[in-house]
Amino acid sequence: MSQAHLPPGVEIIATLPDATAGIPAGAEARTVRITLKPGDLGAPPHRHPGPIFGYVTQGEVLFELEGQAPRVLKAGDALFEPGGDVIHYQGANNLPDAQSQMVVTMLAPPGTPVLTVVSVEELAERRHLRVTRPR
Repeated sequence: MSQAHLPPGVEIIATLPDATAGIPAGAEARTVRITLKPGDLGAPPHRHPGPIFGYVTQGEVLFELEGQAPRVLKAGDALFEPGGDVIHYQGANNLPDAQSQMVVTMLAPPGTPVLTVVSVEELAERRHLRVTRPR
């Protein structure tokens, strides 16, 4: 991705081809800041009503989506979630002694919740879709 045409101080940190494919009709954009205290496990497994695009602004986040291996995102790293049916398993602070933070923009139908927790039964039914780290 060429940055030659950008003015000084402007940098593209991530590009997502076909990003508009998952945006629900009539969606609104919501910018959300998630602050995780040291060692915070984050929200339980959940899903979002639409796609999310953002980045880690501080610290380190253990990030896991259904169908992807868990990975550590550090300050400055971009993240994407397709939303909809995909389960977001983890968004935990990877640091035991420092705060971590993310800023994301969610594109979702007006009035929908930011997240919906997934039931224990559904997690069991979909466990075959979860990718684990090699030991």
